[in-house]
Amino acid sequence: MKLDILAIGAHPDDVELGCGATLAKEVSKGKKVGIIDLTRGELGTRGTAETRDEEAFNAAKILGVQSRINMRFADGFFVNDKAHQLELIKMIRYYKPELVICNAIDDRHIDHPKGSQLVSDACFLSGLKKIETIYKDESQVQEAWRPKAVYHYIQWKDLEPDVVVDVSGFIDKKVASVLAYKTQFFDPNSKEPETPISSKNFTDSVEYRARNLGRLIGVEHAESYTVERYVAVESLFDLK
Repeated sequence: MKLDILAIGAHPDDVELGCGATLAKEVSKGKKVGIIDLTRGELGTRGTAETRDEEAFNAAKILGVQSRINMRFADGFFVNDKAHQLELIKMIRYYKPELVICNAIDDRHIDHPKGSQLVSDACFLSGLKKIETIYKDESQVQEAWRPKAVYHYIQWKDLEPDVVVDVSGFIDKKVASVLAYKTQFFDPNSKEPETPISSKNFTDSVEYRARNLGRLIGVEHAESYTVERYVAVESLFDLK
């Protein structure tokens, strides 16, 4: 399955929070988009791996993505080593995405920068022909593939962005996809323990952070990213 964008998150809900509106916008323009979750979020204080599976499925339907899979790496304990890189390389070569979007380069949760570097390394290694991989039970060695660019969404910490994307008109889908994770976010009737993301302030921040970014670039809502290499354009007039 050839994808235009492959969005990757360490946990179910990372992608929705980080780039949900961007994905919804690109889906509306006919782009083929897929999501990979590295873990099932099984160490999360609220909910279970099983509830997160169901919530991720529902969120994917809201965003309209083509595919969503879970790598089932160990939440909290996966590492950036050869074994994990090879598993991701298989998926990158299978989907052949033009662009990859992944976790923040620095963040409160240790899995976020760890997942960020793992994905970056796998994307580079995926382009090396001498690394041979076979996906599942297919007999042929996979073709080498390197995405054109890797972008990192911004999560808990307010990192300085390199690129800001106008997502006006798609914030409602982003919020709906986030709230599909009913066990994780604000619910006044929940008896679950409080967490940094279960407050009403955090839920409200999904919209007001996007609104503030939009204010800064003169639009209604926006999402932001850091990049690994210079952003190139043909003309200064391509920049808004």
